[in-house]
Amino acid sequence: MGDTGTTSFLDQDRTEPTLSPARGLRRWLARDPREFDLSRRRFRLRRGAARVVFEEAEKAYVFGFNAVMSREPGKVDELPAERRGHGYEGAAAACTMLDLLTLNRGRRLHELLIGHAQQHRYSAYLGAGRGYALLRLRPVRGARRTHPLLRWLAVDGFGFQWSLSRADRMVGERTMPDLLSRAHCALFDQGLGRLLWYHDCASPDDVAARIGAFPAGRRGDLWSGVGFAATGTGGAEADELWWLTEHAGADGFRAHLAQGCAFAVAARLRTGTLPDHVAQAAPILAGAQPDEAAGWAERELAAVGHEAHTHEDFQRWQAQTRRAWTRRHRH
Repeated sequence: MGDTGTTSFLDQDRTEPTLSPARGLRRWLARDPREFDLSRRRFRLRRGAARVVFEEAEKAYVFGFNAVMSREPGKVDELPAERRGHGYEGAAAACTMLDLLTLNRGRRLHELLIGHAQQHRYSAYLGAGRGYALLRLRPVRGARRTHPLLRWLAVDGFGFQWSLSRADRMVGERTMPDLLSRAHCALFDQGLGRLLWYHDCASPDDVAARIGAFPAGRRGDLWSGVGFAATGTGGAEADELWWLTEHAGADGFRAHLAQGCAFAVAARLRTGTLPDHVAQAAPILAGAQPDEAAGWAERELAAVGHEAHTHEDFQRWQAQTRRAWTRRHRH
């Protein structure tokens, strides 16, 4: 059986770094540390390692959020390397909320992106979207000097957080929030796909059944989100990942699953570390070693050009990554 990522969590020192008390508005905005407990949500919690993986990821998110509220974002670097990405996701959510509430045009998020979170930009943009969702605001450009294409990951993050807080409607009733324009819906569904991986506790059969209940036009983006979460966060054993690829292929969206995986590997490699569960997932979900899978995403990002900035450009980047996977597996 493969390493879901739980082993690395349990082998590390589980003692959290300490934070100074938040004051004023920041104290009011700080998150309850118990939010990581998925038993408080109506998720499917099966036996095994997956629940530990997801709760550790959300615990790091809450710590990163509260680190910003305590004016100590650098303490995210004291988390184990495996968890820092989720920590900076929380830090970016907090920066975004403060930026929006104080109308300072994204200064805090920008400072985080060029500072502590420089190696965790994917996670930070996802976190920015979570910040918008927490305030029930439609995700927009955010920081003025952000990456013109990666900033669209904020809509993905918005989709994750919005669906996390409203799982009965987003997952059960398969609704779409009125806040979003049509152009944002596909990116929202990627975040919803990541949430489905948590919601059904990394069970390939249950995730596939859940996606199958959505209209065909939404399922590709959901599979992309599942591929990102199954790779970046982990939670599944090797045989479960193989079964996940079978489900995606049967649904006609194998390339979408691989593209989500490639994006997650690229994000992880930018941090300078590659957790065991990511190294395990890439050959299964993307059918390539991590360096090759990440190379598809990075090469196609460069190919769309420095002037690319629209959501259509973001989707073109995804489509070209899928074509790179298709060319690789054509022979």
